[in-house]
Amino acid sequence: MNQLNLHEGKAEYLRDFPYIIELVKLKIQNIQLNSFTVKTNEGIRIGLITEGKFDWVIAGQGYTLFPGDTFLIYPWQEIGSPKGVLDIGALCWISLSPELFDPSGLLQFGAWSSIPESEQRVIGKILAMNKNPVVSRFGAGPQILQRIEHEILQQEIGYRTRINHLLDELLISLVRHLSKAENFRRDFPQIFSKLEQSLRENLAHPWTVEEMAGLVGLGTTAFTEKVKAFTGFSPLHYLINLRIAEAIKLLRQTKMSLTDIAFDTGFYSSQHFSSTFKKLTGYTPRAYRKTQ
Repeated sequence: MNQLNLHEGKAEYLRDFPYIIELVKLKIQNIQLNSFTVKTNEGIRIGLITEGKFDWVIAGQGYTLFPGDTFLIYPWQEIGSPKGVLDIGALCWISLSPELFDPSGLLQFGAWSSIPESEQRVIGKILAMNKNPVVSRFGAGPQILQRIEHEILQQEIGYRTRINHLLDELLISLVRHLSKAENFRRDFPQIFSKLEQSLRENLAHPWTVEEMAGLVGLGTTAFTEKVKAFTGFSPLHYLINLRIAEAIKLLRQTKMSLTDIAFDTGFYSSQHFSSTFKKLTGYTPRAYRKTQ
């Protein structure tokens, strides 16, 4: 097995990049037993198959990966081979350790990234919504990984800044590719259903149109037009309708205080909640509860 494994040389090559767990480039010429058993993944692993065919288990599912396939594995998922070995072939990957990333999509890369926090939240949601760890036709991936490897090994002036920018470029390019692939596979009603599910699961979040558009891989103008054509409402008005619908359910089925219901459904104050509720239903929340 010939390999460039910058994890093993971390003290030398990666000492300035604690958020890069490893950068690995492997060419496997001989099968070694117990070289790739199923284990919980460490960090966000983004990799590429360049030669050979690999049969892996990822998050409990079996996948066959071919040259040109990109694999994307999350910290809470398992990865390995059912045979416990890496087959003959060639592959490379980089593993990143974000400050926060969980299955709900909460994501914070850390101070190294220049991606704004609002966009990191969108990226986290898109990554969490992606259920296929094998990504096809991600053409930008190999070039960016090669440039990262070159910068780390050469350590020329400004290489730290360049590597951080390349990591941002890799993540942004990957998320854009995932969004386009998702739009290609599904029509807008199905995409909208997934978006609505995400909104309902986190109504307390202060959603912006930009974030909602990012979840479905559209620009804000195109997204607004599609939502209005599909629902008859602007995105923010549709979101308010979802919040009021959830508030009605909580008023009918629970004894939660009006203030708690307001905050849980995304209103910034009980007064805002009350005025919006009355505008849309004709009742104040308190009066509505008394009718039940």
